Amino acid sequence: MADSGKLSQKIVGIAAGEAHTLALTGDGNVYSWGRGMFGRLGTGKEDDELLPVRVEFDTSIKNGIFYDKSQGDRPKFVEIAAGAYHSLALQDDGSIWCWGYNTCILFARYFLSLQDILDLYDSSPRDESSVDSNKPLKVCSVKAGGMMSLAIDNIGALWIWGNCPPQSQKGDEDFSLVNSSIPLPVWEFHGHTVVKVACGNEHVVALVSSGETFTGGDLICYSWGGNNHGQLGLGDTGNRLRPEVVKTFDRKCPWEVYEVACGAFHTVVLTRKKIGGDIIDSSHPDTVELEEKETICWTFGLGDNGQLGHGTTNSTYLPEPVKDLPPDVFLISVDCGLFHTCVVSSAGDVWSWGMERGLGLCPDASFTGVDSGDAVSPLWIPCNDYGSKFIDPLQVVCGAAHTVLVAHTGYRLWAWGRGRSGVLGRGNTADSYAPCSVMWPPLDEDFQDVLQTPGEEAIAKDKKPDQLMEIEKKLSLAMEEIQHLRSKSAVTERYASILHGSIFGKPFEEKDIPSSVQSSGMFDIAKEWENTLDSADIVKLARMELFYRNMLSSVKDKILKKKVQELIKESLHSSTTGSQVL
Repeated sequence: MADSGKLSQKIVGIAAGEAHTLALTGDGNVYSWGRGMFGRLGTGKEDDELLPVRVEFDTSIKNGIFYDKSQGDRPKFVEIAAGAYHSLALQDDGSIWCWGYNTCILFARYFLSLQDILDLYDSSPRDESSVDSNKPLKVCSVKAGGMMSLAIDNIGALWIWGNCPPQSQKGDEDFSLVNSSIPLPVWEFHGHTVVKVACGNEHVVALVSSGETFTGGDLICYSWGGNNHGQLGLGDTGNRLRPEVVKTFDRKCPWEVYEVACGAFHTVVLTRKKIGGDIIDSSHPDTVELEEKETICWTFGLGDNGQLGHGTTNSTYLPEPVKDLPPDVFLISVDCGLFHTCVVSSAGDVWSWGMERGLGLCPDASFTGVDSGDAVSPLWIPCNDYGSKFIDPLQVVCGAAHTVLVAHTGYRLWAWGRGRSGVLGRGNTADSYAPCSVMWPPLDEDFQDVLQTPGEEAIAKDKKPDQLMEIEKKLSLAMEEIQHLRSKSAVTERYASILHGSIFGKPFEEKDIPSSVQSSGMFDIAKEWENTLDSADIVKLARMELFYRNMLSSVKDKILKKKVQELIKESLHSSTTGSQVL
């Protein structure tokens, strides 16, 4: 059984809104940080949070009605989603919790039960022949984007609500988003299984099984909604009221779609090559070699800021591959900000492109000099701590102007981009042009003695104590110092690796650190060098001798040149002095 303490620190899901971030832990808790306006953080107020804080859920709230708070068990959540200014959390019983901006009131926290919603309809997208009629209908996945929300239930039906495309059959010229305060079923997919879905400001893209159920390798891409910039991938800019197949990814396509993401007005799709009709599940990186890592990132829609990665700022009405990505990588995650895009590979490579060097910083915060401007092609994003790739990455998400990456199998978070309102989770509001560590796990429980002492009641949550504020200030300074030390450590590590490779012919590894340094911190260079020579084989000794001879020869040459220069300088000086005397 997994350690519950570890599960409380393990990130199993991440989501980013316009300027806020959500995290889901293995024990079913939800954390939030960033901008608090409209109540999008779920803290019961609109204050910004510079560090991750746990969202407290009142289990007495149901269907938008507020009751006296009960002392029931803490609800467990299995999925999260974030729109521009609102948030969603899916409870393990299938109920959806929603909070943040609403078109009717400033902010609220709502509880949705899909079974209750069905009572509003005469019929539902339920297929009685394939589903046990005694099995209650429940949501199994949630998604959000812009000002709309989506859910997929346990029979694969799609529901949509918020500021979303209309469900009417009027003409294309009448297209405009409509407000729906309750989930509406998308009837066109009845008899099929919706597996994944994404949405932008005005459009929706869904991956749907070609048959009644999803058996793997048979997903078809559909899109509908606003299409002024070609973000539907249908070859034109005409809006669509109903879902339509993106022909590039239809049943006859040699590539299988497995991931999809939407920016404000652009779309990104990840595909892998079909091999013998079988598709390898992207959730199992161990099988990557079987499909020869043949994955492709396709983009289409608005390209004004280079968010398509095609090397230009042109918009594209049909899906086109991002050609500057390496062909031999397996892409496991993709997401879009308003005007930037980011992908991550199973090996820990991260690429980003679009507004302000792929950071999505927007015009009010930008680079200067030669680094300024949008990235029209993918830029490789290195990990500062280790100088190269991220270790065991899981998922990347993009807000309007920030990016967050889950790595180290869920135990570490990285963020970069605009830091306003604390959206990077570092304890400050500074921008970061390079990945920086999010303060994770949060320190709330470690400092409970600050908030509550024996025999005293906990300090009210709406009053932040001075002692805690002082700790957060010190923590922010400590984080900056840690980042500085990590940067210096990375430079030192690269230098040591280059030097070690020159002498021994192989990259520097942790096992190459002398045992005396590992155990005591003391280093007897003469003794350690003797030990190195004793343990070296003939090949290594020959290489070291060659390195020594070349280095010694170079040193002798330099010494000789220096001596000649000094003799000439001394001679010229003596000559000048002598002439003056004469």
